Parts: sequence; structure tokens; C-alpha cells
Amino acid sequence: MAQVSERFHTLKSQGLCALIPFITAGDPDLDTTAKALMVLDRHGADLIELGVPYSDPLADGPVIQAAATRALQQGVTLDQVLTMVQSVAPQLQAPLILFTYYNPILNRGIDTFMADIAAAGVAGLVVPDLPLEEVDAVLQAAAAHAIDVTLLVAPTSPMARIQAIAQQAQGFIYLVSVTGVTGMRSELQGRVKDLLDTLKQATDKPVGVGFGVSDPDQAKQLRGWGADGVIVGSAFVKRLAGESPEAALQTIGKFCQSLKAALQ
Repeated sequence: MAQVSERFHTLKSQGLCALIPFITAGDPDLDTTAKALMVLDRHGADLIELGVPYSDPLADGPVIQAAATRALQQGVTLDQVLTMVQSVAPQLQAPLILFTYYNPILNRGIDTFMADIAAAGVAGLVVPDLPLEEVDAVLQAAAAHAIDVTLLVAPTSPMARIQAIAQQAQGFIYLVSVTGVTGMRSELQGRVKDLLDTLKQATDKPVGVGFGVSDPDQAKQLRGWGADGVIVGSAFVKRLAGESPEAALQTIGKFCQSLKAALQ
């Protein structure tokens, strides 16, 4: 069993909901990113999503877009990100999930990309602009390197497509909680509960909810609605960029603890 699937299996057997923080690699710099991964790992993260900075991040809201832009302006590359991951991954308990768009994968070559990220210590992959119709080649290459590929379900997805995505997804299914891009929201849409119910009827695979989750109360609400995992991105990225690196690392550690406590 691949690491992401195994972690969800373990948590489910314990009746626990996974906390999955997201941060952008290279913002404010790769050294801080490495330290942030270790802070999150020590303060309650069950899995961690690491975003590769990309010039045209269609699924990302303003906070994460700005973080990616800052990283790119510093010249951060995929190779640099993977070198950093390779040095940190052995020190982490939480499996690392890489969040990247499809173009960098195609540019490197699907098989080469999977081999490279596996060698660096990556356990899972989220590709927000990977269409279901083109997923087979990615899944086959990922499986050869024990990489779980998580697929996204949108609030607007019809039932037939939800079932098809659920069948193909590995590790967990990523339920997008809003129609639109990532970003902090003051409240969750009631439609999320209905979508969770629908997914639970369509599959026994774990479901993680992301896009718009910004505080412990929302995390607790999602667990109550049946989510197997809660993904929090912009709220972490904003905190990590808002202070000096040392202060920001302390801030995200405390925030991670508060989210984890809400999911107990």
C-alpha cells in the first residue's frame, strides 16, 4: 500500500480525520520551506501538500498565486524544490503530497517526472488541471513508483463523472468545497455536506475537503459532515508570508496545533 493510502487507512482505523496543511515551496525561500515542513510535521499534520510554484496557477486564489509569484521571482525551480524535499523527507512522519500543474509533468516527461519525485521522497500527487480523460498515462507511471495520484471532484460535477473520478482516484478523493479558486472563506457552503454524502455513496475511498477552509471551526464542521481529511492552504500560506521567517514558523506551528485539536 502506498504511503498516502496507508496513512488514511491507519487514521480511519483509529476514527481520526486527517489534517493536511498546504504551503508553497520557495516562499519566502526554500530554507524556510524546509523548516516549515518540519514544523507542520511536529505540530499535528497527518499529510502535507507542497505546492510547486507555477506561472499560470489557474486553481489558486490570490494568496497562493502571490506566493508562487514571489518564489518564481527568486528563481525557484522544480529541481530545487525536489532537492530540498530529498533532504527533508527522511525527517518527516507525514507523507508529502506534491501539488503541481500538468504542464511541468508533460515538459519533463510523465515517467521521468514520477521517477524523479519518488526518488526525492514524494508520496502523493495532486494535479488540479489534469482532465479525467487523460489520467491513464499519469496513473500508470505513478503506480510504477508507488505514487498515489489524488483526483479532484468539483461542486458542479455530475454524478456519472463523480463516480468515474472516484473509481480512478488513489490515496484519497479531493473534494473542492467551492466553485472557484482557492482562498479563505468565512463559511462553508452547505452543498459540501451533500457532496460528501454523494461521494460516500459512490465510493469507500477517503475524501479530503479543501479550497476555502480557513479556521478550526470549519475543520471541525467538515469532520462532523463526514470528511476523512481537511486541507488548509491559503490560511497557512498567508501566515507564513506575513511575518519574519522565525516568527512565521512559530505562528504556523500554533495554527496547525489548533486545527489538529479541532479534528480530535
